[in-house]
Amino acid sequence: MITVALFKKKKQETEEKTPEQIAEESKSSVKGMLLEKLNEKLKGTLYDDCVIMPKTYTIDIQVISHEEREGYQIIHAVYIVKNDEFDEPLIDPVDSQGKTLEEAVDMSVNIFFAGVWHPIDQSMTKTHPKHIPVDYLNQHYDFDMYCQSVVRIGVKDKDPSMLINQIMNEVPKYLGSKKYYWFRIFLAQTKDKKMLEVRVNGSVCPELSEKFKPYVEKWDANDGFCCEKQYAIFVQREADQCPFDKQTVMEAGKEAIERMVKIRSREDYDAMSDKLIEMTGDKGLAAEIRIFIPEIFAKLTLGYREGDSLFLIEDEGEEHRQIEFKKTQLRSYFYLQQAILEYLGTKPPQEDVQRIVFNSVAFKEMRKATEQAKENGHEIKPSDLFVPGTSYKVGVENYKVW
Repeated sequence: MITVALFKKKKQETEEKTPEQIAEESKSSVKGMLLEKLNEKLKGTLYDDCVIMPKTYTIDIQVISHEEREGYQIIHAVYIVKNDEFDEPLIDPVDSQGKTLEEAVDMSVNIFFAGVWHPIDQSMTKTHPKHIPVDYLNQHYDFDMYCQSVVRIGVKDKDPSMLINQIMNEVPKYLGSKKYYWFRIFLAQTKDKKMLEVRVNGSVCPELSEKFKPYVEKWDANDGFCCEKQYAIFVQREADQCPFDKQTVMEAGKEAIERMVKIRSREDYDAMSDKLIEMTGDKGLAAEIRIFIPEIFAKLTLGYREGDSLFLIEDEGEEHRQIEFKKTQLRSYFYLQQAILEYLGTKPPQEDVQRIVFNSVAFKEMRKATEQAKENGHEIKPSDLFVPGTSYKVGVENYKVW
């Protein structure tokens, strides 16, 4: 009787599980298999649901979905690589499949190993580096590039090529003062659409992405899905000399956002400026925070397209000139963007967001363009507008871009 009662209880517990609970249990089980297989391949240490590797590298895996379709086990997972010297984790989404779950797990781990871990391992052992010199705004940095072969799925009748080489002339324009940069090139095509995406430290760079359009247009996608993916790791030879860290910028950025929605007078604005200087200890950085928060808000919420550039305005006597460089070369830009995305994730009142956006140069210029178009009998949508980048001026002596 006791055995029967226990059986009935276990059966009842199984029947009471929701589809969501069953899916979560499946993902948890797959994650365990992926971690075991990855640790076996890397010969690391499993600890706290991560693979621990030398030189403070940790690898976490998030299983987004696991399903069976047409006799195949399909896994969509995201590998997250962290390091003490990474400002942003390296993210590698991987889709894999197999006739058995074990085959799908093996494919996922092998794709990550070939695409991401191999160049990281090369950077740790300094194997076959390629020197990349960088000069911008009177500064010089030396990087070593580590890059492995392209991961390909479904591409036929075409010899593999190093994707990074197709944009090598542009690469130095995106490297700044950070110790590490990583480029992720992902190109895909189906019968219906193409996907071109180049990320630098996780941030999409539209102008770099567009450079692969002629290359992908030559693909034959009649057989279905095909893609190529490549990572390149760039390590600065010298130690990171930046006088501030990511946490400082994000905390000051969040403080600025809170104050910007409450500004009603010049005194309020001056008080915010003083507080930012106090928090950062850097007048130039404080100015960047004040300038870029409204512009990033505008970019994220208004829907216009923006390029990869920033334009630093410098005045020399009566002359007026703009110096172009890339957003990835200004450390504070994407730190501030992350702070803003976290703020927008809290679903703040629309009027608070608008109060900040209305102070952006981009909003004022877009409103001017739409009003002029209406006067001429035309209608312009935000998505019709392309802005090469943000122009800005910092009136601080000896201002330096970090």
